[in-house]
Amino acid sequence: MVRHSAKASELWKSLPWKKFRANLFRLQKRVFKAVRVGDKRKARSLQKLILKSKAARFLAIRQVTQLNAGKNTAGIDGKTALTHEERFNLEVLLRQQDWYHNKLRMIPIPKKDGSIRYLKIPTIADRAWVRFVV
Repeated sequence: MVRHSAKASELWKSLPWKKFRANLFRLQKRVFKAVRVGDKRKARSLQKLILKSKAARFLAIRQVTQLNAGKNTAGIDGKTALTHEERFNLEVLLRQQDWYHNKLRMIPIPKKDGSIRYLKIPTIADRAWVRFVV
């Protein structure tokens, strides 16, 4: 999607974020109303429409890479931040319907009783996929 990396930051900043939020919220309201009425077929088709939505993909990537408090936490790939060009590439990757998640980074955390609990951290791409789907 992005041919010139110098213009990627300008393209990312100039995306219509307000319009994306409004479109996604409108679709989510329609899903809610369909479920409330009991029209499962309509709700399912609207959910599929959200999965194909460009707005949902871009908002998920923005939430994971810019807005979340844990945005600087690295996964197994070691990436803490994405460039604007990498964000556009991630959007293309999320467009594909078959998703295979990467391994999780496991951090041991000692508990009070002396045992160890593992904190499992996904990669940025996996976090964006989960945010996009859910």
